[in-house]
Parts: sequence; C-alpha cells; structure tokens
Amino acid sequence: MKNPSPSTTAHSSSTHATALPWAHWSPQRLGFALALLAALGFSFKAIFVKLAYAVPQAQAVDSVTLLALRMLFSLPAFLWVGWKAGRGLAPLSPRDMALLAVLGLLGYYGASILDFVGLRYITASLERLILFTYPTLTLLIGVLFMGQRASRRDIASLLLSYAGIGLAFAHDLQLASDMGAVLLGGAFVLGSAVCYALYQAGSEPAIRRLGAARFTALAMLVSTAATLLHFAFTQPLQALVQPLPVYGHALGMALLSTVLPVFMTSAAIRYIGAAKTVLVGTLGPMLTILFSFWLLGEPLSLSQLGGAALVLAGVLLVGRR
Repeated sequence: MKNPSPSTTAHSSSTHATALPWAHWSPQRLGFALALLAALGFSFKAIFVKLAYAVPQAQAVDSVTLLALRMLFSLPAFLWVGWKAGRGLAPLSPRDMALLAVLGLLGYYGASILDFVGLRYITASLERLILFTYPTLTLLIGVLFMGQRASRRDIASLLLSYAGIGLAFAHDLQLASDMGAVLLGGAFVLGSAVCYALYQAGSEPAIRRLGAARFTALAMLVSTAATLLHFAFTQPLQALVQPLPVYGHALGMALLSTVLPVFMTSAAIRYIGAAKTVLVGTLGPMLTILFSFWLLGEPLSLSQLGGAALVLAGVLLVGRR
C-alpha cells in the first residue's frame, strides 16, 4: 500500500485549512469571534419583537404568547442537543440540577418575559441601552460573590463601551414624549438585566463542569418549561393562533436570536470567561441602533454614531491579545 505523497498530504491539509479557517485559532480568538456573532444574533431580538407587535392583524398578541412561540420553535434544537451532549455522561448531581433550575428560570424565562413586557413601552434602541447594564452587574457579581478580579483592560473597555452607549442614547431620552411609559418600560427592562446578569455570573462555573452544549440545552429546557407553564396558566390555547407574519418573526427570533446565539455565548464563556463575553456583547446596542433605523424607522443621530465608535473601541480593546 502506497504512502500518500508529500504533495497529496499538503493538498489535503490545505483543503482542510480552507474549509475550516478557525481550526487553528487560539481559544481567546475563537471565544471573541463567538461572542461577536452572539451579539449580532441577540441584537435582532428586539427587532423581531417590535415587528411582531406591529403586525396589524395581531394587535392582541401579548408578551407571554410571543415568548411561548419563541420557545416552542426553539424546543426541538434544545431537545436534540441536550440528548446528544448528555449521552454516556454521568447523571446530574442534585446540586447541578438545582443550579440549572435556578439559572434556567433567571436567564431565558425571567429575563425574557420582563424584556418582552418592557418593549411594549419603549423603543428597541432604548431597550438595548438599559438591558446592557448587565455587563456591569455581571462583573460586580463576580467580584463581590465569586472571588473574581476585574483587570484594568476590562474596566477600561467597560468605561469606553458605556460612554458610547450613554452618548448614543442621551438625545433619545431628552426627547421622550411620555416619560411615564419610558420609566415603566425601563423598570421592566432593568429587571431583565438583573436576571440576565445573575444568569451569566452563575453560568461560568456550571459550564466548566457540564460543558457548554449540555449546560445551555438543559438550562433552555428549564426556561421553555417555565414559559409554557406560564402561558398555560394565564392564556387561552387559542392565543397561539396568530397571523403568518407573527409566526415568521417568532421563528426568526427562535433561530437567529435564541438557538444560535445562546450556544455561541456559552462556548464563548468557556473560552474567555463570562466577564469578557459580556463586554464584547456591548456591541449589541450599536447593532440594534442600526437595525432599528433600517427596519423600524427609528431615528439615527450623529450622537448615536459617535457612541457606536466608542463601543467598538471598547470591544476591540477587550478583544486584543
């Protein structure tokens, strides 16, 4: 049997490298790329929600029903990944099951329902501003309760990012016509940020023990079960009957803003940690500003573009080797 020639081996290796350009990336670079892609996916979530609320035939669609549709469309992926990732592994300990239950209730049930309600009252752009207080909260939780330390680069990146977010949205807050609605919606979204910060801070040790795919799938199954129970106790079954555009927005939210980014986020946390993952995620509000202008007709100002530049600088700082 002939051994492959050097040229054949080189060609095979070259083909493999071309097919998988990330195969030789460092864990830091791969984690940074995954966090960026997750931020892109999550930035579309508010857009899908606002588009679903705006469907003329679906004025009665409520936050719980829309969230239930999102989780129902996501359920097959989480069931499959959870089954595949858990094959041949030891059963979960009572401690792990309790932690998964708490984090699942916080992360994509509690945080999502509060966020969806808040989007009834405020714009998608402003929602991103308030929601992205969670990187600060996650760092604070890690430092105060989990023995972590924030580096100077983390702090500098955070300051740049939040300076950009503040600049981008200062004009919008000054021109708000109904401050009562803004305050009510902002309170719901701030509660969502607290829930998500707790989820992010608690997920890092769980991911290291259980693996990113297994943890994410199981936590999302808990969130799905909680969402469907909430729907069953508060809404009639007929509420799931919606116009086709609502199903389309819910399906897009399930695939692009739930399934793909949650697995990318968990993998990024595994590679670069929760603190850096959420700092990279501060790019999300700037992406939402652009998509809100393009798809929803929300205003785009020079101050928002200046803020986008500052946030990008913060993201590049934390992503540097």
